Amino acid sequence: AKLYANAGKFDSAAWFAEEASKFFNTTESWIKAGDQYYQAYTLAIDQTKQEQLAEKARAFFQKVLDSDPANLEVKTKMAMTYLSSSPMQGVTMLREVLAADPKNELALLNMGMLSIQSGQHERAVERLEELVKINPKHAQGHLLLGIALMNTGDKVSAKQQFEKIKQMDSDPAVQATVDSYLEDLK
Repeated sequence: AKLYANAGKFDSAAWFAEEASKFFNTTESWIKAGDQYYQAYTLAIDQTKQEQLAEKARAFFQKVLDSDPANLEVKTKMAMTYLSSSPMQGVTMLREVLAADPKNELALLNMGMLSIQSGQHERAVERLEELVKINPKHAQGHLLLGIALMNTGDKVSAKQQFEKIKQMDSDPAVQATVDSYLEDLK
């Protein structure tokens, strides 16, 4: 599974992780299989394939939650698999995660991203400001916060967020993305 994941063949990696989980039949093996299917799901382009991978991820995540209902990371990932088929079910699960742990970074990030996608930019700003307050080094949180602020018309604050990201992440792709947003603010 690891070799296929390193080669970018995420659906094959997921299949091997699933086979391993049948042998080991442990919570850890279910998490690994679910995570592999989740990664394949997030990268799938074809809608049918995406839904098949999401179903597989959910099945493994459900096994984990059946044995450990308090596993909020798994619940958050499971929630995200519903977005292509049953978005409100996914949002409801994310809200449950935040009710149990208001500082859950993954849930805050995903709720912020979903708020941006649905045009609820003020709500996105609230979620993402909370995220970067909890984890000031969360580069993706700062990037999304900058986008949300830009969409609310707060160009000064958006620019500040983008400048923070430029200092935090030297990856050329991130730098180019941030430069593009900064150019849009002019």
